[in-house]
Amino acid sequence: MKMGDGVEQAIHSVAMLSGLSEGGVLSAAALAEFHGVSTSYLLKHLQALSGAGILDTVPGPKGGYRLAKAPKEISLLDIVLAVEGSAPAFRCAEIRQRGPNPVSDHLFAQPCTINAAMLKAERVYRAELAKTSLADISIDLAAVDDGSIAARGCAFLEIHERKTAR
Repeated sequence: MKMGDGVEQAIHSVAMLSGLSEGGVLSAAALAEFHGVSTSYLLKHLQALSGAGILDTVPGPKGGYRLAKAPKEISLLDIVLAVEGSAPAFRCAEIRQRGPNPVSDHLFAQPCTINAAMLKAERVYRAELAKTSLADISIDLAAVDDGSIAARGCAFLEIHERKTAR
């Protein structure tokens, strides 16, 4: 299964926003600059994250984005579903019933075993993403960071974070 680039951008952006101070926001342009991605493409995903209740949007010239809830309350699945939608990755079109020499319809009374296997795998994948929070990701990153990653993010936030009332 392949996810769109928007998932990676969304997860990294939400992680970046978790480093904001109380009342701070970042613009879509700043998030795009930090990650070296297109602002217009990222903006589409930030809007989806806002619509899903993961991000708050602060309007106006000093506005931007911030987390709508604590990092421990945001799962990777929440972010993936906001960006990619909730439809299963595998969509069975029942091609087993097409083609020449059809067989009796009663042989198709049970769900397609390929579809069942794919949906079972997706349930496992989604369960793993659901139990991994943004806070977990931050803890894992801190365990391997020699300080360089944190320093880069802090330096960027120092310049680009906008202060607003909460």
